[in-house]
Amino acid sequence: MPSAFQFQCHLILIFLAASKGETRYLEVRDAGEDEPFLLLSEDLKRELSAGQIYRRSLRCIDMLSIEGQFTFTADQPQLHCATFFIGEPEELIIVEYDFVNIDCQGGDFLKVFDGWILKGEKFPSSLDHPLTTSQRYVDFCESGNIQRSIRSSQNVAMIFFRIHQPGNGFTVTIKKNTNLFPCNVISQTPSGRFTMVIPHQHRNCSFSIIYPVVIKISDLILGHLNGLILKKPSVGCAGVGDFVELLGGAGLDPSKMFPLADLCHSFHGSAQMKIGCDNTVLRMVSSGKHINRVTFEYHQLDLQETEMRKENSIEEFCFPSI
Repeated sequence: MPSAFQFQCHLILIFLAASKGETRYLEVRDAGEDEPFLLLSEDLKRELSAGQIYRRSLRCIDMLSIEGQFTFTADQPQLHCATFFIGEPEELIIVEYDFVNIDCQGGDFLKVFDGWILKGEKFPSSLDHPLTTSQRYVDFCESGNIQRSIRSSQNVAMIFFRIHQPGNGFTVTIKKNTNLFPCNVISQTPSGRFTMVIPHQHRNCSFSIIYPVVIKISDLILGHLNGLILKKPSVGCAGVGDFVELLGGAGLDPSKMFPLADLCHSFHGSAQMKIGCDNTVLRMVSSGKHINRVTFEYHQLDLQETEMRKENSIEEFCFPSI
């Protein structure tokens, strides 16, 4: 049975797919199975490719992965609302206020957060983000016209809002910019391939996959020689300035997840791992002394694979959760 965390994340991803078009344009798969996505229709794709701006209303809890103009109008007091934004790994999210009619003095608020928060956990974690937690919030009631355009630091962002008076609301335009060196990423899909590059920068980057997965690292360049170390209390890569670690857990924040394996040195070949946790994270720690690069691919783990051991696989984790 999926955990509460998986259910919430899958529900968000369903909102993500649904936000790409109106219900009548969508072909629905069973959202309770391993593939909780809805498909974007060809009609809407053609409409968007013609250069038209996509517009629709927002729900109190919503998800957007597409550029366009979006409006929320309260039909009753809405006290706990949020919209999640997500792009491709190489995209940054831009939120622009077009129109805002809320009562800041009466307790309303409209805040943009640089990243995601779910059940009190943040992505990226405070350890991996260039801004402090307080700096990651932009409150319209405090900034007003001073800052009407906010850009995220990664492919995810969100807004929180509270509106007491029916008829009040706001309109935002969502745009995307290209990020030449994507750092912190949440994957939209349970399978894919990605290359993370950190070019002489002292920073930490995490790639989060909200599924149990098989992850295979095919290329790692850290400026060192061969080596892979399974995590033990007294063994790890703490003394090495540049390394990759694999994490698993049941929440969103990588800093609160369980460290599974360290990769301390460069290699060309294949290192594969089965991770049955609700969330899997590949995290690169970079000292800034090297151009670090890691290429990996991943796909959702099924029950049959938990019983199969493949060559070049290392220890398996978290399987009681699936």
